[in-house]
Amino acid sequence: MNWSRFLAILIKEFRQLRRDRLTFAMMVGVPILQLVLFGFAINTDPKRLPTAVVEADQSELSRSLIAGLENSAYFRITQRPRSEAEGNRLLAEGEVQFLLVIPPSFSRQLLRGERPAVLLAADATDPAASGNALAALNAISLQVLARDLQGPLRALQPGATPFEIRVQRRYNPEGISRYNIVPGLIGVILTMTMVMMTSLAMTRERERGTMENLLATPVRPLEVMVGKIVPYILIGYVQVTVVLLAAWLLFNVPMVGSLVLLLAALALFMAANLTVGFTFSTIAKNQLQAMQLTFFFFLPSILLSGFMFPFRGMPDWAQAIGEVLPLTHFLRIVRGIMLKGNGAAEIVPELWPLALFMLVMGGVALKRYRQTLD
Repeated sequence: MNWSRFLAILIKEFRQLRRDRLTFAMMVGVPILQLVLFGFAINTDPKRLPTAVVEADQSELSRSLIAGLENSAYFRITQRPRSEAEGNRLLAEGEVQFLLVIPPSFSRQLLRGERPAVLLAADATDPAASGNALAALNAISLQVLARDLQGPLRALQPGATPFEIRVQRRYNPEGISRYNIVPGLIGVILTMTMVMMTSLAMTRERERGTMENLLATPVRPLEVMVGKIVPYILIGYVQVTVVLLAAWLLFNVPMVGSLVLLLAALALFMAANLTVGFTFSTIAKNQLQAMQLTFFFFLPSILLSGFMFPFRGMPDWAQAIGEVLPLTHFLRIVRGIMLKGNGAAEIVPELWPLALFMLVMGGVALKRYRQTLD
């Protein structure tokens, strides 16, 4: 080996790396991002899950039951609806993961040794999110009233639990994983393809030298952006059709809600992702950088949105980041429509963050595009 030639090549590579700062930043930033997300944000055993309690029996025993659930660390009482119907609404909207209903005769039946039944309804659209909490229920029910059942009530302690917890896994009673995964794949596929294809579209024109022709025309930045986005929305609908047919024919995933409503929400979701791709296309200088930026956006989207890991199991800072990402809100929309049968009123809280994200990213893209005109 000629060491002088080797040294010359080495210096040349370092100079190229210094000139391509975006690539160097991606090479350093992506491993750090993976380390932080996998090390701190991912948690497969979510705890302190939001729970609504309908306490029809205002007694010391019912309060002990509620306190026992909270002390288990799996449940966090966040809502106290006045009726079971109101609790069901909270469960359908995804405001809570569990709904506990304590009947009005709970303490009276318990003291008579009649083993009253308590209803615990779980949102099972994501089986991984509620599985461990439900598995811990038996141990909780054995321990929760041990302190209260003393003296003449001690006979209620041994053997079976003094009360029965009837668990209802709503929306996915068999806990089938593909019911959760397949609808989510629609969002994952669209996020990857929409962002990547749009970011490549502009950089490809720049590399082929056709960008000058586009800049020479009297079209405005908004017209360019809309013109670039609309074809990919149509392509996105083709992709969605394929996935929905596969979900129906191959995986037997139910479509409980409105297909028209889902297709309408899809347009907003795709537009939000396409504005991201358009913004990347104004930053990247070549197609390689566009691909790297796409991966930098796709990685947190798939890890922090609740697609692979329970969203509520993540720390607060990770959930705050996840709330910004379009995929997080779309997963709630698509699972809500397909599995819960949610209507327009239930998905509105997830639509406006998508619209806000699209407007902000669209504004950034237009501002960046004007800079390229200069």
